[in-house]
Amino acid sequence: MNKTMTDKLYIVIPAYNEEANIRQVVSDWYSVVDQKSADSRLVIVNDGSKDNTLSVLNKMKADCPKLIVLDKENGGHGTSILFGYKYALEQGADYIFQTDSDGQTYASEFQEFWDERANYDMIIGYRNHREDGISRIIVTKVLKFVIRICFHIDVTDANTPFRLMRAKVLKEEIVLIPKDFFLANVLITVLFTKHLRKVKYIPITFRPRQGGVNSINIRRIFKIGRQSLKDFKELNKKI
Repeated sequence: MNKTMTDKLYIVIPAYNEEANIRQVVSDWYSVVDQKSADSRLVIVNDGSKDNTLSVLNKMKADCPKLIVLDKENGGHGTSILFGYKYALEQGADYIFQTDSDGQTYASEFQEFWDERANYDMIIGYRNHREDGISRIIVTKVLKFVIRICFHIDVTDANTPFRLMRAKVLKEEIVLIPKDFFLANVLITVLFTKHLRKVKYIPITFRPRQGGVNSINIRRIFKIGRQSLKDFKELNKKI
């Protein structure tokens, strides 16, 4: 059988108060897993949403047999993706892909990543065409600088929510990530880079949030940033 049809893909998407977006996001990304192996799954991690996100998801399961809905207490983006990654690893995924539930990424850009999967341990979307505002672009540039200072490595785009990872490699690296670490994807990028895993960046389109309200404002971003700077310095001694 063609390897494309046997590789088990798990797409992990965290969701918090995404009632306005979640139906379209599930529809877009479900079509991706539906074209992959019979064991591939779309995993939505509901991070304690206070709106109707969970209700919408549960109703969609009837028509989407490859949709898995995981419900957890609110803990933030990092805890949600780690929760989803660990679930995918427990289920024996071969490849794990992560994106977000705000509709900023295009499912149509996934196939290029999938076609390259055998050659790399992680393929990350480089947000070359960004439409999410100058403040977010500045945060990304500052993060790149902080990573260079703390870990002595250069990364193109550390926190992109558009990444395809080889599961067996992620399984080795994820044990080094502290429990409840908020910038989990950033640290995964750092770990893969420092440990000389095969990493490739592919440009992607990054459009504005398609609906709802972003739960992370600039003030909170800088608060997270200050804490992360302290955390990164300590983590660099351990990894």
